[in-house]
This record gives sequence, C-alpha cells and structure tokens, in this order.
Amino acid sequence: MLDVCKRGCAYAALVALTLLSTGCATGPGANPKDPLEPMNRSVSRFNDVLDDNVLKPAATGYRDYTPQLVQTGIGNFFRNLADVFSTVNNGLQLKGRETAESLMRVVVNTTLGIYGIFDVATEIGLQRHPEDLGQTLGYWGVPDGPYVVLPVFGPSTLRDTSVLPLELSTDLVSKHDDIAERNVAMAARIVDKRASLLKTSDLLTGAAIDKYSFTRDSYLQFRRNQVYDGNPPDDEPLEDPSAEAAKPSAK
Repeated sequence: MLDVCKRGCAYAALVALTLLSTGCATGPGANPKDPLEPMNRSVSRFNDVLDDNVLKPAATGYRDYTPQLVQTGIGNFFRNLADVFSTVNNGLQLKGRETAESLMRVVVNTTLGIYGIFDVATEIGLQRHPEDLGQTLGYWGVPDGPYVVLPVFGPSTLRDTSVLPLELSTDLVSKHDDIAERNVAMAARIVDKRASLLKTSDLLTGAAIDKYSFTRDSYLQFRRNQVYDGNPPDDEPLEDPSAEAAKPSAK
C-alpha cells in the first residue's frame, strides 16, 4: 500500500510540474512567488484533511504511547540514512569539511551507533550538515521557481519538485528488499517526522492567521536560508508586493 502511495505521489509531482509549465493564474495583488495560489490552496486543503484524519492522530499516539528511548532511536536511525545523502550533496557543493564530517558521522553512527540508532557522532563533536539535491541545485545557481504544494508531500518549489522523482528512486528505505519491513520502515519514518512537527502545527492551528500564507512564506524563507547556509543575499525579497504597496510613502 505504501509503495503504491509513493508511486502515486511521484506521479502527482510530475503532474504539478506540467501544470507549472503550462501557465498560471495571477491577480493584481498576487505574491509573485506563488502564481499557482488557487491550485496550491486546494491541494493544501486536501493535505490538511489527510493530516487531521490520519497523520496527526497517528503521530499523536506515537508521541504519547511510544517510550521516549524508542522514539529517539527511530529518529536517529532515519537521520543517519539522511546523512548518507547529505554527504553526497555536500560533496557536490564542494564543501570539503562538511563532506568529511558527514561521511564520518555515517561511519561512526552505522558502526558504533548500531546502524544509527545511537547518535554517537554528535556526542564526539561531529555535527550534522543536512543537504539535499534541491539545495545543491540552488548552490549552483538554479532558481527556486514558483511555490507549489504537492499532495501528501506538502510545500515545495519548482526546483525541489523537479528532483523529487530522483530522490524517491534513490531512497534507501524504499530499496529494501523485504516488502513488509520496507512498508513498516516507511510508515515509521512518516509518523516520526510528523510527530516532530506536532508543536508547530498546534501553534499554527491556534493562531489567528492565514495558515496557508504563513506556511508558504515561512517555507520559502526556510529553504532560502538552507541554500545560502543561513546567509541569504538581500536581492530576492519574499514579501507580498501588496503589503509593500500598503506602506506609507516617505515625503
């Protein structure tokens, strides 16, 4: 079932790319980074329904009833797998120290940490340097393009969506031969990630804001900071132009 869902999500990503390339609807006050806002809001509502009825209840139960030691071990295991791809992407970005540290993290945690269940690397001072293929493309000057919300996957950009099929095809969990173990691992990764976001989502739900706009702007800023390692240039403003127009002009 999870394998079918994964393939369906990859197909949805390709459909989103097609829609992006065929044009989009904008209004006079539209955010230039979000030309597909009507479609994105519809997909976002679908994701909210899925989250409210499936993902959030599962994550809440996982957080409340799974021993903390087990939760930590599961999170560490999947972060160790992510470090494998961080090593590759740090190398593609010619970041020597980060590549070496990421590689050492994988070696140390896979061996001494028992396949990453224990984060020994952090204890001895080897810090994480998370990088993905979308960040690598951004590092080499590929623009992020329009904001897009993908079914199930959530917030993304044209640049990140374009590499999603490749990332899915090289995912170490989905390559595991045993179907039952693979499905359990995929489900555990989804629930563990959602559990880590429970506090953030609860704050958004309780705040009197436009959740969609807040999520979009926060995500775009977050990804931009990731690409530029926390030091983005000032030549790509993310504010909504309508907000800028509303400011009083200096005389």
